[in-house]
Amino acid sequence: MGVYLNPGNREFYQAVRSKIYVDKTMLIAHTNSVLDTEQKYISVSRPRRFGKSIAVNMLAAYYGRGCDSRELFSNFKIAKSPTFEDHLNKYNVIRINMRNALTRGKTVEGMIAILEKMIAMELKKECRTVEFSGIDFMSYLEDAFTQTGIPFVFIIDEWDCVFRVFPRDTNEQTQYLDYLRFLLKDQSYVALAYMTGILPIKNFP
Repeated sequence: MGVYLNPGNREFYQAVRSKIYVDKTMLIAHTNSVLDTEQKYISVSRPRRFGKSIAVNMLAAYYGRGCDSRELFSNFKIAKSPTFEDHLNKYNVIRINMRNALTRGKTVEGMIAILEKMIAMELKKECRTVEFSGIDFMSYLEDAFTQTGIPFVFIIDEWDCVFRVFPRDTNEQTQYLDYLRFLLKDQSYVALAYMTGILPIKNFP
C-alpha cells in the first residue's frame, strides 16, 4: 500500500530525471498562496495522462517533512519564488491513492478502516513525543497538530474513484462524501487539501 505519511521525494525524483519532464513547479506557488486560507481546498479534474500523479508526487516532495528537497527543486522555477523557502519540507503530508485503498477495502467502509489503521500506525511512529488520546482517527490528527504545531497537507489522488466503482450506489457515495467532509472541512489541522480526479465536477448527492 505504500507510505501514507511523509512519503518522501523519490517518486518525484524519478519523474524529473526522465527523458521528458515539463516544469510545472509553479503550481506550488499557487498552493503556497492558499495555505491556511478558505481557499485551501483544491480539486483538479482532468482526463487520464495529464500529469495529475506527477503533480501529486511533486507536492508531497515539496511539503513533506520526511525528506530534504531543496536540491531537487533548485533548478526549477519555484526555487525563485519568494515563498519557496517558507514552506519547503515543513508539513506533515498525508498522501492517499483512493483507488488503491478501495481495491483493497472493497467497500467505502472497508477502505476507510484500512486507511485509518495504516495512517494511525505511521503517525505513532513519526510523532513519538505525542500523547495520543486514541478516541478516533480524527483525534489522532488533532493530537499531533496541537502538540507539535505542525499542520497537515492532504494529497488525495483519484478521490472520485468511489463514484466510478459505485456509480449507482448512493449509500456508498454519501458515506464517502460525509467522511471526506468530516475529515477535512473546518478542521484546524488542515493546511491544504489537494485532490485529483478524472470525473467532471458535478453535484453529487
